[in-house]
Amino acid sequence: MTTVRAATRELLRSRGATTVFGNPGSTELPFLQDFPEDFRYVLGLQEAVVVGMADGHAQATGRTALVNLRSASGVGNAMGAIVTAAANRTPMVVTAGQQVRAMMTMEALLTNVDATLLPRPAVKWAYEPPRPQDVPAALARAFHIAESAPRGPVFLSLPMDDFDVELDAAEARAARHAAARRVGGAARADRAEVEALARKLMTAVDPVLVTGGAVDAEGAWDAVVALAERRGLPVWASPVEGRVGFPESHPLYRGVLPPAIGPLAQTLAGHDLVLVAGAPVFRYHPYVPGPLLPEGTALTLLTSDPGEAARAPVGDALVAGLRPTLELLCELVDKRGDDEAAHRADDTPVEIPEADGEPMSASIALAAIAGAAPADTVWVHESPSTVQAFRDHVRVDRPGSFLAATGGGPGFGLAAAVGARLGRPERPVVALVGDGSAQYAITALWTAAAYRVPVTFVVPANREYAVLKSFGRFANAPDVPGLDLCALARGYGVPAHRATDPAHLAELVGAATARPDGPVLIEAPVTTVPPVL
Repeated sequence: MTTVRAATRELLRSRGATTVFGNPGSTELPFLQDFPEDFRYVLGLQEAVVVGMADGHAQATGRTALVNLRSASGVGNAMGAIVTAAANRTPMVVTAGQQVRAMMTMEALLTNVDATLLPRPAVKWAYEPPRPQDVPAALARAFHIAESAPRGPVFLSLPMDDFDVELDAAEARAARHAAARRVGGAARADRAEVEALARKLMTAVDPVLVTGGAVDAEGAWDAVVALAERRGLPVWASPVEGRVGFPESHPLYRGVLPPAIGPLAQTLAGHDLVLVAGAPVFRYHPYVPGPLLPEGTALTLLTSDPGEAARAPVGDALVAGLRPTLELLCELVDKRGDDEAAHRADDTPVEIPEADGEPMSASIALAAIAGAAPADTVWVHESPSTVQAFRDHVRVDRPGSFLAATGGGPGFGLAAAVGARLGRPERPVVALVGDGSAQYAITALWTAAAYRVPVTFVVPANREYAVLKSFGRFANAPDVPGLDLCALARGYGVPAHRATDPAHLAELVGAATARPDGPVLIEAPVTTVPPVL
């Protein structure tokens, strides 16, 4: 006879979900019993770190991540990271143990009361199967929902006594059918609608393209570059994106739009048509009032997310898969760009800058880091006060090379970098994480050391929540307490170094990214430079 446990593992194998990120308790032990040799279990010491690692792994690989948490307390600890995963549109199946069914009604210890309510509204779907026999089908459904547009985390509560239940022949067949099913997506937009958009692009006097992180996530990078080059479109990055949707050293690239209503509209002044691909319209943060668009400017949004299309405050929207729709649009528009619009790689050697003080400025530190990191680096960024310096010195020029937390919640960087390197072991990963942000997920260093994950952690340390101090000045609240930090905690078994100057920092980064056998942490003391809001 086939058990629910065996059927579940066959389903996970069929989905390629044999890496499990977890922090187990007693309610999860039956799921982990007799853990198969072809599966990999990645332990995190705190549940938010577990979800953060899964987030980075899913984004780096493009595959749905599998998370296994403790019952109610574990899910509660993980909620901040689940909110971030939802904002990142990360496909993720979060499972949590539940008390045995015979004791759920009496709410015995570890019962997750109203289990499906706890993770809402951060998850797309939350479910507890009514019978043990329904676990395989529920798990299959969870994968389908997580992977459908807009992608995101889902949640399953699994009673601990379900896994030993035996399936009869009909139930086993049903489990095999559930494992074999596939649900397609990424449909191209109606041709007539794409033809209408092509006419808009060709008749516009000065159109502009704005790209978002979904371009990278949906594999539309080459299509959006081809469209920009074919029409000679200047390209701006949408503000506050967790991924990069266009090569940043391309001659058509103009930079990142400001995340405020008035300044953003001013930046787009002079363009009569704005085509937004794979980003919301728009992700604002500080409230700076003004017109949503310049006078006389039209906007069209291309997105795979119906909700994103519905909530846009201005412009038309086309809901469809990005890559097939952009490929068709490129075929339909006439060529207007010239050969100068083709991507030109800059092979000029990067010189390590001289120190500009002690400690060095964030700009000098980022220049040294950028010059020493390999060309194929995957950058994980969570240092809000150095984001402008990062943009000034690091040019992301290939897909799948930048990850950040779209939702703005702290604790993403350290954990996501570990997951990203586990998912893409062939590429170096450099995590730039501020000393404030690092405190939220510091136990990720334990996992990196325990599993010998070769991540280069660089901590631009100003010993304060510098971005909040800057925002406090902007919001006329300059004296908010509790924003100064002590030195970064160490002791998780990760080799750590303190950079003394830009040359030393570059030397440390170069050596760490070439190290194949484990993580390295580099502290780079920097002065506080207020970010551009």
